[in-house]
Amino acid sequence: MSSANPFLRPSQLEYELPPFNVINDSHYLPAFYAGMEEQSQEIAKITSQSEITFENTIVALERSGQILTRVANVFYNKSSSDTNEAIDAIEAEIAPKLAAHSDSIKLNPDLFQRISVLIGSIDTLSPEDAWILRRYYEDFVHAGAKLTAEKRERVKAINEELSSLQTSFAKNLLADTNDLAVFVDDVQLLEGLSANQIAACKAAAEARGKNDTWMIGMVNFTGHPLLRSMKNRSLREKVMRNSLMKGARSNANDTRKTLLRMVELRTERAKLFGLNCHADYVLSQQTASNLDNVHAMLGKIAPAAASNARKEGADIEAAMNRDGAHELQSWDWDYYTERVRAEKYDLDASLMKPYFELNRVLHDGVFFAAGKLFGMQFKERSDLQAYHPEARVFEVFNEDGSAIGLYIADFYTRDSKRGGAWMNSLVKQSTLLNQKPVVVNNLNIPKPPKGEPTLLTYDETTTLFHEFGHAIHGLLSNVRYPRVSGTAVQRDFVEFPSQVNEMWILWPEVLDNYARHYETGERLPQAWVDKLNESSTFNEGHATTSYMAASVLDLAWHSLESMDGVTSVEEFEAKAISDYGLDYHPVPTRYRSTYFSHIFAGGYSSGYYGYIWSEVLDADTVEWFKENGGLTRANGDHFRKSLLSRGGSVDSMQMFRDFRGRDAEIQPLLRRRGLVNHD
Repeated sequence: MSSANPFLRPSQLEYELPPFNVINDSHYLPAFYAGMEEQSQEIAKITSQSEITFENTIVALERSGQILTRVANVFYNKSSSDTNEAIDAIEAEIAPKLAAHSDSIKLNPDLFQRISVLIGSIDTLSPEDAWILRRYYEDFVHAGAKLTAEKRERVKAINEELSSLQTSFAKNLLADTNDLAVFVDDVQLLEGLSANQIAACKAAAEARGKNDTWMIGMVNFTGHPLLRSMKNRSLREKVMRNSLMKGARSNANDTRKTLLRMVELRTERAKLFGLNCHADYVLSQQTASNLDNVHAMLGKIAPAAASNARKEGADIEAAMNRDGAHELQSWDWDYYTERVRAEKYDLDASLMKPYFELNRVLHDGVFFAAGKLFGMQFKERSDLQAYHPEARVFEVFNEDGSAIGLYIADFYTRDSKRGGAWMNSLVKQSTLLNQKPVVVNNLNIPKPPKGEPTLLTYDETTTLFHEFGHAIHGLLSNVRYPRVSGTAVQRDFVEFPSQVNEMWILWPEVLDNYARHYETGERLPQAWVDKLNESSTFNEGHATTSYMAASVLDLAWHSLESMDGVTSVEEFEAKAISDYGLDYHPVPTRYRSTYFSHIFAGGYSSGYYGYIWSEVLDADTVEWFKENGGLTRANGDHFRKSLLSRGGSVDSMQMFRDFRGRDAEIQPLLRRRGLVNHD
């Protein structure tokens, strides 16, 4: 690696913000290889020492691999939010190398022997040190440190292949998602969309070089936000059918063989550990512990959700019949749901968009709530450069003016960005390394033409509050070790803080401050707010059924003990959803297997249930806030001190008990989703 490579040493910019002004694609690959070599040497130094101490083993491990950490944090944010052919090629090359490097550490018998010796004297350590030691021990065991040498070698080979397949899945899905965009030649076909939405479609087409058309780009989940407004039924059908076929066409971007091979390899790996299936392997490390606990919770929700969805479908069909329309199909649901909502609650969600202008939502809603609750203050730093011109950098302070870190906001969709919304860390908070956090939020909001305001839907506003909840979790971290910093908690706990942050969207003090018409300054009418609250369980049958179907699909794939007889992805997923009583054709699963990035290109395999598992904690927490005065600094300080600041340095459920004073109860969730009248 050249001495000029920007990843060679810590950034000299504030907060160690990566020097994006000098980073280019040619820097990544040399830095990856140099970073792996450096860490390998550091591990060799650890294992060469005869004396075994916590400081020269665990603390040394936490200090190791800093070049690799720097380049990986920047690269994987780049590959998700602004990829290109060069980045794709680097990722394809480096993914299996990184998997092998990780295994070379976690399956190093000399290193594991040192950790095992330290476990024997764990009672002599402080609680924080004992916890990180236990985490390392369990990480190594989970990776295969106790397996025979032969089995360890097979695990290594499986992990390398899986990393390559995951990269391939993500690359092919992004390409197919872009290819399946729907182009419209006649603007009249877009009847029902707002002027702002039509302008965004025009801008998207022009970005593809198609100046005389309008483009509806596919999103990562099933369906499309525009379906709720689009009057033309044939166009709605086209958009929905394209959405459902992502990754499932017999072309170069077909993801079916890839995902089947991934399931096969994950199953084989689980059996090397003496387990029945991949879900057993994953859940042993989560708060849920095992499949029985997950199915027990899902089983309380699925029947009622499916029943509610069918009742909602009946209401929609009645509205369709009044139009003389055809049988209810999935592409009709969102459009006629808005009709039914308007009839039942006198509420037209599309009229709200002028009250949710992006900058106002961000500054006067999201940032305002964080200030009221945690004393956080935000200052935009246009002098600090992010990784893309559209990404904005904010410096974050405590109420007393002390520095917290940096927040980077990247809101707009583009062809080089994968679908969905997420949070990344470019720098993790750690007192050991004297680092403050630098976190990123990515959304996929359609970009309006230059000079036009960015008006959000209510769902997009919810997404922004949600993702900022993840950002808060990273920003407010106050731990010693990077291994447990910020959102480094169990997968089925990580969504909890972000879901809690959604509660402030309609909180009166917050709403008064941000939900104002972008032209007139008029506040969102209180009658509409009342209707939103009154209709809070409206369409929850659809939402819960769609989500539950995806959760069940994830568990079905990863509960397999053998791939015998599994030849058709479509047949397998249909049976899995049907067996759970969730098969209702107007409500397709939120993700079909072929575009289920969470489980085949991310870290959610056997873990997609975690959203609703975390929502049990979230709903109970929202009730606590309401019972204790809501948006107050005292409440925020308690939430921050007992949970948010502790990252993964304490058992997740113990943190919840420290905050709530007891274990979570499921009734608040059932009430929220309108399921209280069901067993």
